[in-house]
Amino acid sequence: MTLLSIVLPAYKVQGYLRECLDSILDQDFGDVELIAVDDRSPDHCGEIFDEYAARDSRVKVLHLAQNVGLGEARNAGLAQARGEYVWFVDTDDTLTPGALETVARALREQSPDVLIVDFERTYPIGRPRRSRLRRSFAAAAGPNGADLQSRPDLIKTIHTVWNKIVKRDLLAKLELRFAPGWYEDVSWTYPLLVGAERIVTLPEVCYAYRQRRQGAITRTVNPRHLEVFTHWERAWELIDLQGGRADPVRPVLFARMIWHLMQTVGNTDRLPPHLRRHAFLRTADMFARYRPPGGFAPPTGADGLRYRLVARRAWRSYTALQAVRRAQRGVQSALTRERSGPSGLGLLARAYYALQRSLPLDPNLAAYAAYWYREVSCNPAAVERAARRLAPHVRGVWIVGRDASGEVPAGTAHVVEGTRAYYRLLARASYLVNNVNFPDFVRKRPGQAHLQTHHGTPVKAMGLDEQRFPAGERHNFAALLRRSDRWDFSVSANAHSTETWERVYPCAFESLETGSPRNDRLARAGAAESAAARAALGVGGDETVVLYMPTSRPDPLTLPPFDPAALAAALGPHGRVLVRGRLVPGVDSPHPQVQDVSAYPVVEDLYLAADILVSDYSSVVFDFAVLDRPIVLYAPDWARYRAARGTSLDLIAHAPGPVVDSFPDLVSLFAEHRANASSERRAAFRDRFCAWEDGHAAERVVRRVFLGDDVRR
Repeated sequence: MTLLSIVLPAYKVQGYLRECLDSILDQDFGDVELIAVDDRSPDHCGEIFDEYAARDSRVKVLHLAQNVGLGEARNAGLAQARGEYVWFVDTDDTLTPGALETVARALREQSPDVLIVDFERTYPIGRPRRSRLRRSFAAAAGPNGADLQSRPDLIKTIHTVWNKIVKRDLLAKLELRFAPGWYEDVSWTYPLLVGAERIVTLPEVCYAYRQRRQGAITRTVNPRHLEVFTHWERAWELIDLQGGRADPVRPVLFARMIWHLMQTVGNTDRLPPHLRRHAFLRTADMFARYRPPGGFAPPTGADGLRYRLVARRAWRSYTALQAVRRAQRGVQSALTRERSGPSGLGLLARAYYALQRSLPLDPNLAAYAAYWYREVSCNPAAVERAARRLAPHVRGVWIVGRDASGEVPAGTAHVVEGTRAYYRLLARASYLVNNVNFPDFVRKRPGQAHLQTHHGTPVKAMGLDEQRFPAGERHNFAALLRRSDRWDFSVSANAHSTETWERVYPCAFESLETGSPRNDRLARAGAAESAAARAALGVGGDETVVLYMPTSRPDPLTLPPFDPAALAAALGPHGRVLVRGRLVPGVDSPHPQVQDVSAYPVVEDLYLAADILVSDYSSVVFDFAVLDRPIVLYAPDWARYRAARGTSLDLIAHAPGPVVDSFPDLVSLFAEHRANASSERRAAFRDRFCAWEDGHAAERVVRRVFLGDDVRR
């Protein structure tokens, strides 16, 4: 029999799922099966499960016909489990390195009914924090284990299921299943602990509990938080079925229940205001109904006062106490904001922006920007063109910097950064579209829609992922999250991008997996447009054109060796090398077959003119792949780049064509005419990353954001 079954229910966690699976499967431990339950997730969770199952026989996937919720999804996984023990792991969390071996050793040596492991909380920013259980766990660690009657303090451990590994036979004996609804852990954990005869605590940290900024039910204002009462009632019913086993611990169980209910009632981030009185009175009912026969001594201090008010059903007094506490927190919050300093604007600019924000939004006004106001281009430009056609009632205005104001295409409505028109536009536009973030001073208004288009498929580490690499040492990630919290929509070119954006920018936006709007032109282009692009560059019809576009690097000295003249020679007399990158060695040396196109205004023209692309870790690889033309990855510094800059994708493993790690090898590749010999790899790459590139990405974005249509396939 397999020692351990890990049940992994998944619903809308695609940004975290790979990390969860890797944390389990990459461990050096084989006596485990993974029951992966796709709870009819509308994102890519099911596909990710299938991908892992195809390469690891320990993964068994169960695709549910309809979404049933976390509890029933766990039940479905449990029904398929064959291990001696079962561990329910949340798929937005991870196991710590070595956790499986540590857990297996404890299971084999101590044979517990329930093994409770220590955990750490991980945060979007900053270091993990270990739970408060470590001292009690370390003190209780030993070979004998205990039941709840001799260790009533175990009631105070967190009631979640993910830090408990349970003997499957015990679950069958207790006929314990998860009930539907929120807080399903409550009606499962406490009857389990009462029924277990041998509970062992493991002081080692085996589980990393992700503190999500968005998506967790504990951070959601919703009437469904009232379901906590139903689950506590069910917990008591199941406990009572076990006879007198719970009698010695009823006072501790009661105290835990009241503490938990008060956490819900008193938390303004959970219940809507109109339900708080109802929740308070229901807590008072539970207090009276389950109060132990011997009475209950409330704690001292403010918590004890709150408990006494509950016992007396004193709602008005309770709300007065809560108002005082909120006022204290409000003062502290105001002090914190005051210490945070100014927004970066001068006094007059702040005053004018505030004045404009007090005026009504223009429902038919959109502000567009790209690359920190440097140009009119990229995805925002493609969206604006589509909006002019599909939503002509929305007037688009571009924001450009002073240095770029002379390069705005003729007839393009625009304002210049720092002017009154600029602040007025940001304050009054109902739509704000950008491929980077707007400045910190911009405050989102109710009714405004922020569309983040991004500017390519991510290869290098982005967002919060940069914290792990030297390149991110000087970033202010708290400010980054505040800026990203303004997003309502995030455009994604493919599944990889969607997973990455949702993980590295954990904010409450809607992912629009539409394809890349800037690639619509490439997807629709034919031979005539390619010929026109070549003619504009002075390229002859019989020339073989190689476009070299390396990614930007923090230190230009780290650019790999490159001699455009040598590459041109390898191409023969009818070859031409286009170089985009001002710091590429040799690009300034005159050569009839070498052309510096670093300043060429429209990069899509370069793609259309080129027969072959040579690049490294740039997102241009994904754009050029839309044309289904050969791509060569010249990547001599891949290991160094990954260590210093970090990557979100192993591009070498998924390369669309040949990969070379030295310049002589690159020259040989072209001299021997091997650059276009990877059509199968290119097809697989296009299937993975270009499936949405059909020429209508911008249209889908406009229909969703400006017209409110459902554009999901």
